[in-house]
Amino acid sequence: MVLTNKIITGHALEILKTMPECSVNMCITSPPYWGLRDYKTNPVKWSDGWEGELGAEPEFNQYINHLCDIFDEVKRVLTDDGTCWVNIGDTYGGSSLNKPYGIKTKGATSFLKNVEHLQKTAHTRGKYEKCLLLIPFRFAIEMVNRGWTIRNVIIWQKPNATPSSAKDRFNADFEYILFFSKNKKYYFEQQLEPLKQSTIDRCKTGCGLNKGANYQGLNKENFERLQQRMLDGTIKGRNMRCVWSIASANYKGAHFATYNPKLIEVPIKAGCPEGGIVLDPFIGSGTTAVVAEKLNRNWLGIELNPEYTKLAEERIKKGT
Repeated sequence: MVLTNKIITGHALEILKTMPECSVNMCITSPPYWGLRDYKTNPVKWSDGWEGELGAEPEFNQYINHLCDIFDEVKRVLTDDGTCWVNIGDTYGGSSLNKPYGIKTKGATSFLKNVEHLQKTAHTRGKYEKCLLLIPFRFAIEMVNRGWTIRNVIIWQKPNATPSSAKDRFNADFEYILFFSKNKKYYFEQQLEPLKQSTIDRCKTGCGLNKGANYQGLNKENFERLQQRMLDGTIKGRNMRCVWSIASANYKGAHFATYNPKLIEVPIKAGCPEGGIVLDPFIGSGTTAVVAEKLNRNWLGIELNPEYTKLAEERIKKGT
């Protein structure tokens, strides 16, 4: 029987190996991005012999392999109708780490042991200089190669995105949420968004009937019936789209990599029945647990850094 409503401190891969098969309903998480931060944890020894933090690998293909090794175990512990949702960001080859995060030329910062730690990674030099590395898509392809089914690429658009100093490209104001299923048939509760007022107004006036006679393959009679169902409230809304505009988190705790609780409400509602178990193998500041409890779901978190575990536990107790 799997633990619930607990954070287990340790290496995600090793902790997952101890869990029983088919024991959690869904996974939602945001793993360490490649080559961006030092999470102040002790080095982990991987099966390929490399020793270090996830995300600090000298080459991005090695990072993707390590990450997918972890999700192999996630797949094993998911129920047969389980789903997995992964928020993952991209990076540029040859990008300077000094400017975006205010890193000093030398010495420690609030979230780096030292600057040299990350300046050694391959993305600061070499043949990929200035090239967007497409890490999320490389990861998604490897996940599919390992047996996952990818159902959606969701765009998390950030209306409060940090300005960029780049003058030779556009400012990236979004990240990805990749929605995978363990099998082709899986638990999913459809999520609706409100109908636009303009749509309701057109239904009231009958405007657009001729134009809509072949809408989605419907004849005029069936289209009129669809409009009437919109007016009488039978149709509560439209199926949610894949671009979600949600501000990035504003959390005052010591953890610097958090996501907005609103970002994971919809995946948890869609992917986990009430009373089910939500797994987050990189639980960080505890957002997944806070949201899961508010939505009447159980949860299980894994965190490598004991300081972050304490931080998350305090936050979960407060329910914020």
